Amino acid sequence: MDGGIKRMERRKVRMGIDVGGTHTKAVAIDNATQEIIGKSSVKTTHDDEKGVAAGVVQAFENCLKENNIDPKDVVFVAHSTTQATNALIEGDVAKVGIVASARGGLEGFLAKAQTKLKDIDLGSGRRIEITSRFIKEGDLNHDSIKRAAEEMKKEGAEVIVASEAFGVDDMSSEQAIYDVTKNEMGMETSMASDITKLYGLTRRTRTAAINASILPKMLNTANSTEESVRAAGVEVPLMIMRGDGGVMEINEMKKRPVLTMLSGPAASVMGSLMYLRASNGVYFEVGGTTTNIGVIKDGRPAIDYSIVGGHRTYITSLDVRVLGVAGGSMIRLSKSGVTDVGPRSAHIAGLDYAVFTPEEEIVDPQLELFSPKKGDPADYVAIKLKSGKRITITNSCAANVLGLVKPEHFSYGNANAARKAMQPIADYLGVTVEDVATQILTRAYEKISPVILELAEKYKLEKDQISLVGVGGGATSLIGFCADKMKINYSVPENAEVISSIGVALAMVRDVVERVVPNPTAEDIRSIKQEAVDKAVESGASPDTVEVHIEIDQQTSKLTAIALGSTEVKTADLMKECTYEEARQLAAENMRKKENEIELVCQIPNFWVFQAAEKDKRPVRILDKKGFIKVQRTDGVAVQTKAASYRSAVSKMWEELAVYKADSILRPDYYICAGARVMDFGGSTELEQNPDADRCGNAGTGSEYGYYRCRSKEFVISIQKEGQHAADNTGNDKTSDGAWRRGLGALCIPA
Repeated sequence: MDGGIKRMERRKVRMGIDVGGTHTKAVAIDNATQEIIGKSSVKTTHDDEKGVAAGVVQAFENCLKENNIDPKDVVFVAHSTTQATNALIEGDVAKVGIVASARGGLEGFLAKAQTKLKDIDLGSGRRIEITSRFIKEGDLNHDSIKRAAEEMKKEGAEVIVASEAFGVDDMSSEQAIYDVTKNEMGMETSMASDITKLYGLTRRTRTAAINASILPKMLNTANSTEESVRAAGVEVPLMIMRGDGGVMEINEMKKRPVLTMLSGPAASVMGSLMYLRASNGVYFEVGGTTTNIGVIKDGRPAIDYSIVGGHRTYITSLDVRVLGVAGGSMIRLSKSGVTDVGPRSAHIAGLDYAVFTPEEEIVDPQLELFSPKKGDPADYVAIKLKSGKRITITNSCAANVLGLVKPEHFSYGNANAARKAMQPIADYLGVTVEDVATQILTRAYEKISPVILELAEKYKLEKDQISLVGVGGGATSLIGFCADKMKINYSVPENAEVISSIGVALAMVRDVVERVVPNPTAEDIRSIKQEAVDKAVESGASPDTVEVHIEIDQQTSKLTAIALGSTEVKTADLMKECTYEEARQLAAENMRKKENEIELVCQIPNFWVFQAAEKDKRPVRILDKKGFIKVQRTDGVAVQTKAASYRSAVSKMWEELAVYKADSILRPDYYICAGARVMDFGGSTELEQNPDADRCGNAGTGSEYGYYRCRSKEFVISIQKEGQHAADNTGNDKTSDGAWRRGLGALCIPA
């Protein structure tokens, strides 16, 4: 109170900036309500002396000014980046020198061979050049390290990788190398075991080499962006989008820039996930040049290790397929018809889309076939107008001609202008303009549909459950046609054109620690949890906000700790709980039913289970209290029982749902809802088997025990040979279970 007048609490604003190939877009979101309170877009500043950083700052400042946002109100600011991906695609990388170390004998012999990497081929003749030196641990000292580094520097090495056999267990040798090459010689240096804690010396060294190769480029951009944002009056840390959907503080990015690979697609996925509450489906982001396709399943984005130069790395990122076909892709032509669409786009050729050209300018259009860039085939289409201006035909033109784009969509243009420009092509082929438009989109569909089906197969999305979520400015130019051809549902949500910026604004600080630990003990788990918390805090998370999720892959003995946190303690809950009515509506929409055609069959504190009755099956959906559909199967049986009786209920369904073949028994799949997590028993052949850690977010520590973390409480699941029983650390039953098998299933939920 001041003078009897209560001061109004300042609003808190989250800023997200997405750097695309064509545009850099900023979005301001009210932290309390999630309402979008500002948007701004500028051309991406590829040619500016400050690079894309200039566009980031321009979009940021415009968004503040145009929407009367005080810089002091900004509590979170982050941006995606294409720098890492572009640097690798374009070969704008530094030569890498590797200083490797190991003990003598066989270990040293093998380590020397495993760290002597060949140049990493980046495609199109571009590569990361690599030179290396090996020093036995007994000979590793200041002078030997400096001598090795100076020799490689003379060979052209600009950055150094420190790699030690078993460095994940003891980093002292890598640290010694770093102290000399970075702290004394001033050469940018990556420690292999600082990038990943997983075994596999060659793969770990290669991952560090890729990271080191882009360090100089990324540091320049990062420093420029940070200085400019500070000059704009923003005092909170600048966060950078990671390729796995989280963010990290810019100083942490300066050490591990490779983690920002596929940062752009990650932003779109997280926007779809958090803003649109997408639970299951194929994410479909269409820009001007490329289309990014990925999967959201059970409310989580699909994540995998990135591949660079044909080699798998230890860089985790969203499992996204990048296709050279998009809204601005130019068409290619022969006498037989439209032969291809892309990969060159209109902006690469410096040509306007016909659909965005004023209709009155399209006078006496003439067909030309040309080569957009030196070395390209000379079969790309340009349309020369009477004025001498040249324009081109794109997927967006075709979609507008066929009436697939609505006025409210970003890619909506003048269909008549597109028709007039396409008439010379129709005359050339002896068909109608509509036939040409259909051919164009069919060529695009032929590239896109196999990728969607491949991802659906990989992540076990059943055909009747595939739904496309279209985002990006060019989404409506492709999604409707492709979805109709594939006979699957699709949606293009409000604000689809800025969904990437929204994803950046709503992102959480994320860090991951992975180790190979056979049969981990409780102490192993506590240790890796603390390490993950420390990493998240280093990346910018407030310590009080960090939660850790543990996964264990029993086949590989990989122990993974995923830490998520916010940059401030009082950050609003960005994912508010939904009501029963909202959950019922979401389940009905997902099952393509009316609400009166489904029923609630089970309800426990963290989940609802809905079911519908059809002629020969009963679809099942499990929704959590945030409104995410965690499990969706085409046929199932749901039974509610007391926790004390659950073992017998599960055993009974295990037998009843078994399908007996001549030479085998097909057993049901299982899902366990424990606390607030869903665990997947898919593929179990024995009732006592542990769940698949990678898919369910749970972990088993051996054949008898599973461990997971839910909020602040730790639970241990004991799996007995004669059945299953689960209890928390107080001895209270805390388990809910489900069982399915290829369209047949059962769900058992303790009351």
